[in-house]
Amino acid sequence: MQNVIIFGASGHGSVVLDCLEKEGKYNVVGFVDSYKSKGYRINGYQVLGSEIDLPYLINRFNVSGGIVAIGDNWTRKLIVDKISKVVPNFNFINTIHPKAILGKDVLLGCGNVFMPGAIVNANSIIHDFCIINTNSSLGHDGIMDSYSSLAPSVCAGGGLKLGRFSAISLGVNIINGIEIGEHAVIGAGSLVVDHFGDKIVVYGSPARIIRNRTIGEPYLSTPKKQYFTELKSLDKVQSNLSI
Repeated sequence: MQNVIIFGASGHGSVVLDCLEKEGKYNVVGFVDSYKSKGYRINGYQVLGSEIDLPYLINRFNVSGGIVAIGDNWTRKLIVDKISKVVPNFNFINTIHPKAILGKDVLLGCGNVFMPGAIVNANSIIHDFCIINTNSSLGHDGIMDSYSSLAPSVCAGGGLKLGRFSAISLGVNIINGIEIGEHAVIGAGSLVVDHFGDKIVVYGSPARIIRNRTIGEPYLSTPKKQYFTELKSLDKVQSNLSI
């Protein structure tokens, strides 16, 4: 069994650890995290060091690869770049929870996470470093470009094309044949019935563009003030639609 490391000792790291343990293909030797002290323990495993310690850790623990357990798409890319700079050609693995289902002729890149209950239907393509979260589904012939993600309980119809770094939030429903650009965020609970472009925040039922967003802007937690400002913007959009 190959020894691997998890990058990111957070809640998302715990879920990735659970996937790896349940999958039973790899032996996890510990976590690597730049923001937690060496020796910090999570779920019985230690933080072994930071990314700069990677050459030593590979030799010390006979590490054959690892996976980046960072929920934010852009931050995940920054960590991947940092790792690749320290150890070129590092082996990034996929992890597929045994309760995830991958259909016929699904093509996978590297560094992807498939959580319990995730479903990827036939002829879909998952590029690199994507997250298909708990109980989310990607319909047939779907394409997820690198560093994109589906949050828990997303239901995407067939033929979705999801751009690089774009995030579909909790409980979003997407009809068949939708294209979403790069660096876009679809807000929780939205119903997506139209195509959307790059660098925007979208939500509502039906989903509408709320504002533009910058590359790398955090999206996993929204300050209350910003949330209520955007909520008012959404109310205004829906009011105009009803006129």
